[in-house]
Amino acid sequence: MKRGAIFDMDGTLLDTEKYYAQGWLAVAEEFGLERNTALPAAMSGSSASAMPEILHTFYPEVDARAYIDKVIAFVKESSERHLALMPGALEILQYLQSQDVRMAVASSSRRAVIEEKLQRVDLLKYFSAILGGDDVEKGKPDPEIFIKAASAIEIPPKECYAFEDSFNGVRAAHASGALTIMVPDQVPPTEEIRHLCTVQNSLLQAMQSIREGKL
Repeated sequence: MKRGAIFDMDGTLLDTEKYYAQGWLAVAEEFGLERNTALPAAMSGSSASAMPEILHTFYPEVDARAYIDKVIAFVKESSERHLALMPGALEILQYLQSQDVRMAVASSSRRAVIEEKLQRVDLLKYFSAILGGDDVEKGKPDPEIFIKAASAIEIPPKECYAFEDSFNGVRAAHASGALTIMVPDQVPPTEEIRHLCTVQNSLLQAMQSIREGKL
């Protein structure tokens, strides 16, 4: 068993990635644009600094900042109405804690947002470190956030599990040297992604695999 575990938040611990997927499409209509169903997957796991460039590949003329702000507002409003855990999130955190595995969160959201959401669902207490997009210079798929998260819990990345649901997150975690586990949420893994990680159907399955010594 690894000595550390690093978790993404949206779509991994919290069932919020669906709100981002909905928001990227709904806001297009507000700007008089046609929905592009490839946009949510392209944005998933991206840092705030990378989002304008990605958005402009789909809608070159749009005011990227205004569009992104509306998506963030959409997600915030949706999350305030209903913020749920992903299946197995509580169970795997409790299990890893019982095994003295040190845990961190590495999310592209701002650290204050991460802490507020995790506090609302009573998960904050499981983590020794919280790293957000405002704590790094380069967002996912760059491995910086996973390297810093591992350093914060004083365990080398190669001795950590990294749990992700997005392509950019998997790329970042793999590049850091962590044992990368993808639990797909909105988007199934491609062949490229499968070569970078082990895919588990749920956090419960991942927990069982760890318990059985398969991970």
